[in-house]
Amino acid sequence: MAEEDDIDYESLGSAAPLGVSMLAGSLAGITEHAVIFPVDSIKTRMQVFSTQPAAVYNGMTEAFTRVVSTEGASRLWRGVWSVVLGAGPAHAVYFGTYEAVKDAAGGNRAGHQITATAIAGASATIASDTLMNPFDVIKQRMQVHGSEYRTVAACARGVYQKEGLRAFYLSYPTTLVMTVPFTAVQFSTYEVVKSLINPSNTYSPMTHVLAGAVAGGVGGAVTTPLDVAKTLLQTRGSSSDAEIRNATGMKDAFSIIWRRHGVKGFLRGLTPRVLTFMPSNALSWVTYEGFKMLFSYEDKSDSSPPPLIQAGM
Repeated sequence: MAEEDDIDYESLGSAAPLGVSMLAGSLAGITEHAVIFPVDSIKTRMQVFSTQPAAVYNGMTEAFTRVVSTEGASRLWRGVWSVVLGAGPAHAVYFGTYEAVKDAAGGNRAGHQITATAIAGASATIASDTLMNPFDVIKQRMQVHGSEYRTVAACARGVYQKEGLRAFYLSYPTTLVMTVPFTAVQFSTYEVVKSLINPSNTYSPMTHVLAGAVAGGVGGAVTTPLDVAKTLLQTRGSSSDAEIRNATGMKDAFSIIWRRHGVKGFLRGLTPRVLTFMPSNALSWVTYEGFKMLFSYEDKSDSSPPPLIQAGM
């Protein structure tokens, strides 16, 4: 580990070209979503409001067991191509915007620049969600119980023909209300935790894993109520409930959840959401930071990569 201390990671990261950040972010996003997708499928199943007994789950374990035993393990992966196709460009914009705004706001200066990183994180999610929202709608339509869609193309075509372009962006305001605070919280938490456990700012994959996991868990937990509302809006077209099908925005979604299930309704899917964001955020950050360092070294035409890269990190 002595060799690790020789890598001045922070100076490398702040000097990395914007294109490097975008490419690293794209690869990180695809990796993150693909690996953790089955848990996300369970979260969607638990959050959907349904009057059909077969579509009601009392806990994460029951949901997982029933889906696998009645529909097969492969069912947990249906819709994964939607996030793979969307995550690449969306995360490229996400991390590219983050790095650009962070630098402009003074986030790369010494010390805890919490405000700058929060602004950068919020700006990043506004830009990326514009691209990702339609793919997220398609993903959840394919994840719900009894979904008629087998491919991304068929789902996109079916939703558009039945509900129009509006269906892909009906949840966008709710998504922003959720992801802007989530991103601000998780980026700020990430930067603070990273600086606390690695004050020397040397390159350390374990730092990115731990800081990313804590940041993802905190951000995911505090925004779960908004995620429940988002899921209701994104899957309303697949519902047999007339009131849910006619929901037109966040206000309607919150009203339905509150009247039918109270506070408990806003916590549906909390456990799988946190369990999704902790490893996925950790994976996303360590992949992003690793690829960013790798590409930065290549840009500098360094003939001998750092020891950790030679060892496969």
